[in-house]
Amino acid sequence: MDEESKKRLRELDTRITGNPSDEDALIERGRLHWALGHRSAAINDYLAARRLNPEGRAEALLKATYDILDFYNKDLYNP
Repeated sequence: MDEESKKRLRELDTRITGNPSDEDALIERGRLHWALGHRSAAINDYLAARRLNPEGRAEALLKATYDILDFYNKDLYNP
């Protein structure tokens, strides 16, 4: 993880600690976790954001996340 990502993650952690109801910060941190390959941390942030706003952006992000994780291409396993 590069220094810029570490710094941004610390900033978001501080922001969320100060305001656990900050849906935007949770989503942003989740997206950063996803980009860094921290899949479970990203999902946890999206779930927390969805609890705050069930019809918000986190719902679409969760759906996309689960679609990616559930993807199965039979051709990759049966050439």
